[in-house]
Amino acid sequence: MTNTSHQKVCVVTGVGDGTGASIVRRFTAEGWQVAMIARDKQRLAALEQELPNARAFPCDIANLEELLEVCSQIQRQLGAPEILVHNAVRATFKPFMEADPEELEQNFRVNTTSLLYMARALSPSMAEQGSGAIIVTGNTSAHRGVPNYALFAPTKAAQRILAQSLARDLGPKGVHVAYVTIDAAIDTPWTRVPFNPDEPEDFFSKPAAIADEIFHLAHQHKSTWSFDIDLRPFGEQW
Repeated sequence: MTNTSHQKVCVVTGVGDGTGASIVRRFTAEGWQVAMIARDKQRLAALEQELPNARAFPCDIANLEELLEVCSQIQRQLGAPEILVHNAVRATFKPFMEADPEELEQNFRVNTTSLLYMARALSPSMAEQGSGAIIVTGNTSAHRGVPNYALFAPTKAAQRILAQSLARDLGPKGVHVAYVTIDAAIDTPWTRVPFNPDEPEDFFSKPAAIADEIFHLAHQHKSTWSFDIDLRPFGEQW
């Protein structure tokens, strides 16, 4: 089915119960048609039922051939996307001597290589019309490494530098590329209860507030584009 409503199209990867779903809600609330990419078919189906403007495209983005086919499906069914929000993430939290080195390759594929593939698939139509945005969500591991992040931080650092390369290439063509460093524990059940059960409310960043900032970033005026954006709770030590 082809989109005939002329709604603007946004693609969001990594649509989980936290930040990803909040980003989808934020864009659909503003009339955008959102293509949701994630592995969990049931979660995507539930969001489709909740949000009439959301469309599910189940996909494991580590499978690059499958990812390219999904990008083609989105373009055929909904039209050319004007915004891509790459929120999907794969992480390993072990010292380098304890983790399987293959984890580095898998993390790199989800965090970085998939961004390259999607940019190649979706940015040409943005550049052709002279507008659009690619927003990438990251965290502090993109800027520094710590022992338990040895197989994760390198992939996020590479992701940020790839985004910067895309920004320098696509910016003059009218396409805004930006990197959002979320220096925080995000308020989700899987971060609050198992890891931070005793922390106060102010310790956490709210997914809806993060989504607000991403929506704003994707709509910045061309005369005041940002690339590096840091988001953190007011009480965060940094």
